[in-house]
Amino acid sequence: MSEQTKGYWIGHVSVDDPQAYEAYRSANAKAFAKYGARFLVRGGAQEVVEGELRPRAVVIEFPSIEAARACYVSPEYQAAMALRTPVSMADICIVEGWDG
Repeated sequence: MSEQTKGYWIGHVSVDDPQAYEAYRSANAKAFAKYGARFLVRGGAQEVVEGELRPRAVVIEFPSIEAARACYVSPEYQAAMALRTPVSMADICIVEGWDG
């Protein structure tokens, strides 16, 4: 039995309305639980040492790249995202893990 390569969401976010953003954080939990997501980084202190990034960094691990993709397009996440987009700007990519 071979292991699947993990998938990751890497996001950089600017939040315009922190109170309204909390509704997104509550709503995204359903999609993340369904697809086995695990937060590795969730808005902690960051030091940008090269280039420019948004103030909030997020890294979410999924059991597979397929799960990461499926979560993003899922009705559950799309409903949560509808709460996020009016109150924030985000750059998000889905990345295949490296198992060395």
